[in-house]
Amino acid sequence: MTDKLIITSALTGAITIPTQTPHLPFTPEHLIADAIACGQAGAAAVHVHARDPVDGRPLSDPDLFEPILKGIKAASNVVTGVTTGGGMGMSPQDRLRVIPRYRPELASFNLGSINFSMHPVAKRYKPGDYKYDWEQSYVEGTKDFIFRNTFGDMETYSSTFAENNVRPEFEAYDLGHLYNLRFLVKNGLAKPPLWIQFVLGVLGGLAATIEDLIVMKQTADRLFGSENYKWSVIGVGYPAEINLAATAIMMGGHVRVGLEDNIFIGKGRYCTNAQLVEKIVRLAHEFDRDIATPEDMRQILGLKGAAAIGF
Repeated sequence: MTDKLIITSALTGAITIPTQTPHLPFTPEHLIADAIACGQAGAAAVHVHARDPVDGRPLSDPDLFEPILKGIKAASNVVTGVTTGGGMGMSPQDRLRVIPRYRPELASFNLGSINFSMHPVAKRYKPGDYKYDWEQSYVEGTKDFIFRNTFGDMETYSSTFAENNVRPEFEAYDLGHLYNLRFLVKNGLAKPPLWIQFVLGVLGGLAATIEDLIVMKQTADRLFGSENYKWSVIGVGYPAEINLAATAIMMGGHVRVGLEDNIFIGKGRYCTNAQLVEKIVRLAHEFDRDIATPEDMRQILGLKGAAAIGF
């Protein structure tokens, strides 16, 4: 039987800049409000990054997560997943500090080093268009950014996740990342059942096409066996996010949406995180796919539960 649909909302990320959309949350108050709204709309989980609350700059300081995580927990039962991907300029060690500090139920675990760029976005804006002075150099700088996740890094991440009973959300941007995950499994650094996100559309990884999604799914089936993992899809940009979400719903997978990955709900139509969740719920209902609650998600993925987290 097909699982109920797990919808995750990636609230802010570290790539989208405030200039791109008026709806991007980066203060604790806005992030908490968005998380609550997404949970009410049908999201079982939210994926949390921290930013400077003054100008929205992505930062790795673990202290910035505390009011966000505690505020969400106080007001919502959603599964609160924490990033270890961070943003440009952050070392893997900086990105990992949130795990022992907060011991979340779930956290991202990136499966390989890649070029990770959004520099073409800079062509859309003139210098005077940016809301904050850090944005232009940040966007242009991604042209030379390598998102580091070496085998040494992954080994450290694996032990840190295990020590703190945190479930990895494995992020695979390319086919080679699935082979990296197989290596981790064979060496006891990852254990089935696995929770894998197919991340499609990042400049530097696989494209956000249905063909690439199918190849990722077929490869994962071959490497792990379909009974040994659950999967979700992230489509970067519009209309990729919506198209791949609809495909995943039909294929029995799960879906992540949010302003981290896409800022539009229709052609040229800006939206909030909750509006994206609402659209996926409507699509799921059209295909007679039930929506997972946070407790459903905890049961499907075998999460430790909110009582065991560190915030």
